[in-house]
Amino acid sequence: MSKTEEFRKEYLGGGISAFISASYGFGTDAVLLADFANPSKKSVCCDLGTGCGIIPLLWCRKEGGGITCVEISEQACEQVKLAINENSLSERLTVINSDLRDLKGKIEYGSFDIVTMNPPYKAQGTGIESASEAERIARHGVECSLDDMCLAASKLLKYSGRLCVCLRPERTAELFKSMQKFKIEPKRLRYVSKHHATPPWLVLCEGRLGGNPGMTVEPQFAVYEGDEYSPAMKEIYADYLFENRGEKP
Repeated sequence: MSKTEEFRKEYLGGGISAFISASYGFGTDAVLLADFANPSKKSVCCDLGTGCGIIPLLWCRKEGGGITCVEISEQACEQVKLAINENSLSERLTVINSDLRDLKGKIEYGSFDIVTMNPPYKAQGTGIESASEAERIARHGVECSLDDMCLAASKLLKYSGRLCVCLRPERTAELFKSMQKFKIEPKRLRYVSKHHATPPWLVLCEGRLGGNPGMTVEPQFAVYEGDEYSPAMKEIYADYLFENRGEKP
């Protein structure tokens, strides 16, 4: 990762902008996870592996509680700090430059209503690893396994607090096993496909710390309808589409 890497301001709608770089940007999966978690105005939230801070910044388009962003990369933390200053969010957003496996003394345990994470999609040692360090960490579990994520979440969450995650569908069983290992019960599931007739490429899962068994499986979510975004996707992207492109939601 180059120290001279440039940051680009990306307007997200609702008066909020993010700072994007070649190493730390965002995709549809993060946008869908931010919507899936849907914190209330009073929710205290923590986003693990926050990258450029996209999930907390999307939440900040609406009123809400305090949000802590945890990120191992110094550069990504700098991007979040730029966004905090740009959007005057210092009273709402806090960024912690740390490995999520080493949060003791840096963050208050048992204080969060919601923890989110868009974890590495591939387990370490599987597939062809990406060339850049940022991509290796983001995609291949080099610095974080599902157990690491669930253990951290179990410490951070209040009793009955929610862990919301997005992952590749083929790892759903692995995710359930890891959640339950740390007393987080899978409670809600949503599969995401490109089109209604295509297999899902993403799964969104919510678990509750200390929750009882029993899970709701929501209707499959399609990103596109024909060549355009589906009505459900347009609703999620409403502020961005309207304020950036002049498109009606």
